[in-house]
Amino acid sequence: MLKVGIIGVGTVGTSVANILIDNKNIITARAGKEIVPTIGVVSNLGKKRDVSIKLTTNADEILEDDSIDIVVELMGGIDKPYEIVKKALLKGKAVVTANKALLAYHRYELQELAGDIPFEFEAAVAGGIPIINALRDGLSANHIKSIQGIMNGTCNYMLTRMINDGVNYDEILKEAQELGYAEADPTFDVGGYDAAHKLLILGSIAYGIDVKPEEILIEEIENITKADIEFAKEFEYSIKLLGIAKKVGNEIELRVHPVLIPEDKMIAKVDGVMNGISVVGDKVGETMYYGAGAGGDATASAVVANIIDIARKGKGSPMLGFEKQPGEKITLMPKENIQTKYYLRLEVADKSGTLAKVATIFGNNSISIENMMQKPLKDSKANLLLTTHTCVEKDILKAIKELENSGVVLTKPNMIRIED
Repeated sequence: MLKVGIIGVGTVGTSVANILIDNKNIITARAGKEIVPTIGVVSNLGKKRDVSIKLTTNADEILEDDSIDIVVELMGGIDKPYEIVKKALLKGKAVVTANKALLAYHRYELQELAGDIPFEFEAAVAGGIPIINALRDGLSANHIKSIQGIMNGTCNYMLTRMINDGVNYDEILKEAQELGYAEADPTFDVGGYDAAHKLLILGSIAYGIDVKPEEILIEEIENITKADIEFAKEFEYSIKLLGIAKKVGNEIELRVHPVLIPEDKMIAKVDGVMNGISVVGDKVGETMYYGAGAGGDATASAVVANIIDIARKGKGSPMLGFEKQPGEKITLMPKENIQTKYYLRLEVADKSGTLAKVATIFGNNSISIENMMQKPLKDSKANLLLTTHTCVEKDILKAIKELENSGVVLTKPNMIRIED
């Protein structure tokens, strides 16, 4: 028999305890031994919770109990969970966590601390989608060429409604907050940080790269307008917040931002609160993973699957996918060296000479325009909507700065990258 202690009995922790109890027979049959949730840690004992296990406010009741075999960490946050997980590992207890922020900052320290102690985290990325096992085990024969992931259901719900129903950003943010998809302070979701934490975990498993969130390109969705959506529809694009990891030579691109993506791509069809992740291997080609990225039962399903794995075989795969580091030295590609296509929306003075000045600025920065559309506005103004051929990030940023100071572009240009 394995005993489980759950630190953080909120929505997901409650589901974990109840799944282990409700599905006891099938779990025992699959694991080969009985798995028993025995105790949970909460911050407020006065709050009613739908669980039958003992509750406490003292994490040491789990950490100092030698009969507890597996610690499930579902607190959220970084510093306090790190200390708790570290203590659990030093006590020789297996750990299962769904904490993406903890792993975004401390995954390599935790891998070293864990050593041969099982440490699993399937639920930390995309909830109920088994992307960690797919990338770490199922695709282990491949060099991973790229990962593109819709990994934040809040943003995907908002963008889906903006595109399909014409709702503007402020309206849909308010609706998402009322539905419980977005927090009162939505920055972590709409700012791209949640998706970035998840991307870094996948990047480590795919490429063995150790970087922190502050080192990668992260952009929010709040600047997307109806004009951008109309353009996207006109040219058969969808708009998604994507986490992108891509190997270029010995460098890895890691970035999270809104993208224009062709409507016929599989990942463009992932709508609403659902998550989807495309992984391209050099031998297998494109593989696609789709499902619920959040929610108590979906996330708990992944947590319990990790517990069953530990019951079956103890430490299975290496925590971050590599028994030893690959021979080639992999580095993070500097943000300014990223190469892709770009869409720009420029509010310009609707007068002769404007297009010529814009075209000159692009030409002087080695940028070639692929498509262009002009939409008249009031008061002798117009929206100039255009896409470029592939160019370098530093060149487009320099061109945008020059456009701002050109005298014909009236407001700060809006830019969205394109992933064909």
